[in-house]
Amino acid sequence: MSVNVYLNFNGNCREAVEYYAEVFGTEPPQIMTFAEAPPHPDYPLPEEAKNLVLHTRLTIDGSSVMFSDVFPDMPFVQGNNITLALVSKDTEELTTRFHKLKEGGKVDMELQETFWSKLYGQVTDKFGIQWQFNYEDEKAY
Repeated sequence: MSVNVYLNFNGNCREAVEYYAEVFGTEPPQIMTFAEAPPHPDYPLPEEAKNLVLHTRLTIDGSSVMFSDVFPDMPFVQGNNITLALVSKDTEELTTRFHKLKEGGKVDMELQETFWSKLYGQVTDKFGIQWQFNYEDEKAY
């Protein structure tokens, strides 16, 4: 299990991650855009979201740092655009910690299966810290 930093950007994620890759001398990032995600029939993808970064990551000095753009019209406050991502291959441990952190906090997304993970959820704890919970298998992007 690890805790990773997740950085959100307001439309300039690609520029930022390429900059950080150069600064820290990492491999070039593999970028998944919103257009590359499986479509959802109830939520058509707006044109302005298609080329935005849905997810990418860099390994910087042994630590995984993940990046994405916020979806158009979603709130974005520079300086508050960092979350902590708990990544594990143990679904029981993820579930237990999710339920502990939601006590006195707010569930932003219930634990559920997504197209990238068999278990994913988001919670803001009672101190205002935003957490992501993600099951990671060998095929993780």
